[in-house]
Amino acid sequence: MGLLSRLRDRLSRKDEPALEIDSPGLVVVAEAFDIAEADSAVLARSPGLRTAEPAVLRHHLTLPPDQVERARELLAPDGWTLVPGEVPGEVSHALRVQVLSALSCAQERSRMAGLAQRLGGDWIGWDALQVPHGSG
Repeated sequence: MGLLSRLRDRLSRKDEPALEIDSPGLVVVAEAFDIAEADSAVLARSPGLRTAEPAVLRHHLTLPPDQVERARELLAPDGWTLVPGEVPGEVSHALRVQVLSALSCAQERSRMAGLAQRLGGDWIGWDALQVPHGSG
């Protein structure tokens, strides 16, 4: 895609609302819950994912109830929003809007797994959400 094509594409999307973690119409376009599968393989097998566009990256974590607030404090400076499970001990979600790459997904997987382990919890996996084209 040439520079003019990218510019034209960007200008045509100016009226579109920015993607938010709670944007209406979000659907899962990629998911990684197998610790042995490389993030590059996950992205490669996800035909619905538009890799040039932002997605909501959502990590699934189990955290001890007394560590949820600490996790929120540690994640917030980098733009992550932590949504705890409705019942203490249920799965919490760390969410952030970003453009995905194999490297960024692997880095964030490692970060989330380390954070969960340090706080006495566990990292379960991640998924990515986007609004399908024509749905907004």
